[in-house]
Amino acid sequence: VPTESPRWHSRRRLKNQVQHTQRTTGSIAAPATRRQRNKTRRTRTLRHRNESHRVRRIPMSEARTLMMGVAAGAAAAVGLHSIVAASMRREPEEPQSPRSPNGAIPKETTLETLPAAAPRPEAEKIDGKAIAATIRAEIKRDVASMIAAHGVAPGLAVVIVGERPDSATYVRMKKKAAAEVGFHSVSIEMPATASETEILDAVCRLNADAAVHGILVQLPLPDHVDEGRILAAIHVDKDADGFAALNVGKLCLRGGERPSAVACTPKGCLALLERSGVVLSGKRAVVVGRSNIVGMPVAALLQAKDATVTVVHSRTKDPASIIKDADVVVAAVGRAGFVKGAWLKPGCVVVDVGTNFVPDATRKSGKR
Repeated sequence: VPTESPRWHSRRRLKNQVQHTQRTTGSIAAPATRRQRNKTRRTRTLRHRNESHRVRRIPMSEARTLMMGVAAGAAAAVGLHSIVAASMRREPEEPQSPRSPNGAIPKETTLETLPAAAPRPEAEKIDGKAIAATIRAEIKRDVASMIAAHGVAPGLAVVIVGERPDSATYVRMKKKAAAEVGFHSVSIEMPATASETEILDAVCRLNADAAVHGILVQLPLPDHVDEGRILAAIHVDKDADGFAALNVGKLCLRGGERPSAVACTPKGCLALLERSGVVLSGKRAVVVGRSNIVGMPVAALLQAKDATVTVVHSRTKDPASIIKDADVVVAAVGRAGFVKGAWLKPGCVVVDVGTNFVPDATRKSGKR
């Protein structure tokens, strides 16, 4: 409100009247002089300072809590001092080789600056010859008991067509093993040009021979011969290789009647593993190759032993990524050096089924 207006004067007049009434009734003190007001201010300031320095009495429980807090703080301070002192007295650590979080070596770090890696332990070789000798001794004992009881020796016939080096080696080993254990052995060798009819006639003659209890047709056969038809011609009771459809079906079935024969090479692989104390249940097994001779039968046998089986074949993408996680590897791919040592994890058990010739200039034949 402007000071020159009548309204402002009326308010001022009203206020003076109220103050005069309060002074006369004693409700408020009369206004002091300037000297008195300054003295009052100095007195209040001194009183405030004295109260701030006055000792305050506190209960005993609160004092005990404070003393515990002080003691804890002192202990923490002493402990902190000890830690700092120990760290100052500690011998300087050797500088560590810088590595990224994923363990990779940065580019600026050279291999010469890194400590030498621990030597990789040598692989323990499965002694296949010793295991084979034990099995043959067991079979020889059983054959002797059979001859003594029945006067008949088991008869094994082998049919080989062509001149493949690996097939010739297998047949030679089979004939030698049969002679060692006391088998009656029959061998039929035919040229690679033999017709399918001629091979079927040879198989039929062996089916009719009472002295022959098992027939082996060495695979693979020449390209112009239908392997399925030849194998189907072998009587199922004389299917020594376990390639008959009935025996293959029984092998793949869980439970039920067991096959009369199981493929010899896959069964030999399982014998090597089991007689070497390898536990297959729950393990990851990789079979390299899917042939009817080794790959598929050995996969079925491993699965029957509760192993988790993966088959790697010629159309498999990045086989190394599969093999590196395997606990057991059975290589039956028919190619030397296909599985690299860097693919195998420590502790992996490997059975190399293939028999492949590689060039060797130190040998008279030029290969080994």
